[in-house]
Amino acid sequence: MLLATISWLILNILLLLSGIEPIYATPPDVSLTKSTCHDACGTIPVRFPFGTGFGCGHPDFGRTIKCSSSGALQFSTSTGVYTISSIDYSANILILQDPFMSTCASMQNSGSFHLDSMTPFKYVEEDTFVLLGCSTTSPLFDANEDLCDTGSGLHICRGLYSCKGVTGIGLEPNAPISTCCVYDPPFAVGTSAVSNGLDLPKLQCSSYASIFGFGGDEGNPMKWQYGISLQYNDSYYSDETCKNCVTSGGTCGFSAIDQSFACICRNGINTTSNCFGRGHAWSGGWRLKSQIMISVGDLILSCFLFFSFSTFLVKQMTLFLT
Repeated sequence: MLLATISWLILNILLLLSGIEPIYATPPDVSLTKSTCHDACGTIPVRFPFGTGFGCGHPDFGRTIKCSSSGALQFSTSTGVYTISSIDYSANILILQDPFMSTCASMQNSGSFHLDSMTPFKYVEEDTFVLLGCSTTSPLFDANEDLCDTGSGLHICRGLYSCKGVTGIGLEPNAPISTCCVYDPPFAVGTSAVSNGLDLPKLQCSSYASIFGFGGDEGNPMKWQYGISLQYNDSYYSDETCKNCVTSGGTCGFSAIDQSFACICRNGINTTSNCFGRGHAWSGGWRLKSQIMISVGDLILSCFLFFSFSTFLVKQMTLFLT
């Protein structure tokens, strides 16, 4: 009875001591939060500085670009959410599609479009913005402002007004183009009418179209390429830390706490540098497995030593009592 009682006490002490030390220790620069970052959203490849969700890419872009649950890469501003149809990483340009933008095939009343303040994006100068169905009293036609291109822009207005789609904004095909305005440049600086975007109610216009290419045929508006081109600064990728992370198989992201750099590895482990030595399997890295194996070995050895000592102690106490 005495032997069983002492053995039970020692066993419970052993279990208590083994619970003090965790099974494995996390390195100081590692967080075991599972990654939600991917290298594509739908059919669009996603690379730094963009990301597919919060904590992915560069924090300056993380507030603007996200991957929806339906697999669409989206761009958000104060005026709405727009689908990104393509990204040209060599030219640092992405193309947005506004579902309410007018094209030759379909014209409708549009909402406004603004780039938020302090945004890392800017409009591409080659884009052509056309305001349609504008009131003749619109500030666009103020002679002192000179906001509309009355030269080469006239053929663009004629082209769009020849489309059957103009019936969608209450006009007949080939209507007079006096209610059409082509920006040149698209957004004038220092005017009261236009800021960092299109304010259609203020400009007294029904709709707008943005053309980023003419498809090799400026005379056929059905072939024109409609969308908003935005350019971003490529200096975000100049940091060698991100390049080292990508080389090691990781994705560049940032910490949700202080927005500091984080390299997100394929096994879900986040580091402050790169994924070398962090493993590549989703089930866990080699370092984590090694730590678990070593800890289990230490536990077995500790059990053996404790039970050996307890057996010796019990024998000595039995001899003493007899």
